[in-house]
Amino acid sequence: MKLILASNSPRRQELIKLLDVEYEAISPNIEEINDPSLSHEELVVDLAFQKALAVFKNRKDDIVLGFDTLVIIDDLILGKPKSEEEAKHYLQILSGKTHKVLTGCAIIKKGYSRSFFTQSQVTFWDLTDQEIDDYIKTKEPMDKAGAYGIQDHGARFVKSISGDYFTIVGFPISKIYQELKKLR
Repeated sequence: MKLILASNSPRRQELIKLLDVEYEAISPNIEEINDPSLSHEELVVDLAFQKALAVFKNRKDDIVLGFDTLVIIDDLILGKPKSEEEAKHYLQILSGKTHKVLTGCAIIKKGYSRSFFTQSQVTFWDLTDQEIDDYIKTKEPMDKAGAYGIQDHGARFVKSISGDYFTIVGFPISKIYQELKKLR
């Protein structure tokens, strides 16, 4: 039985190594379906489950982990920006405010399925337009929910966090470790 990471995220692939287990990363290659009737918490868990299930269908003898991360401010979901203009808009919205980050997690193996989410709060410093423009030039914001990576140059904008740092990065290591211990 092998551990499968249903993700092509380089950040998640780096973080799973901290579990000291052999793993394989497989991209779920699915069209994410956002059910508007779900709460943010239910949605992030559903998306993580969709990803894990898509990979599990072809790897039924393995343990599959799926994840999804949402950045939410004032009931608005800030996904991965589709353009530099959208990234700038997201960062302007986050400037000087506190937002929440939810990471949905799904663990599937034959005869077992567990899905849950973790949550953290992030407060940004006030950002100038120049800071935002300079950050966008790095291209980092373009593949990250909320248009920033706390583990990269986006860290300079973070005034404080409440909760698990690794939830914000998108792989709550300690929670996953505790859940996997139950499967031994």
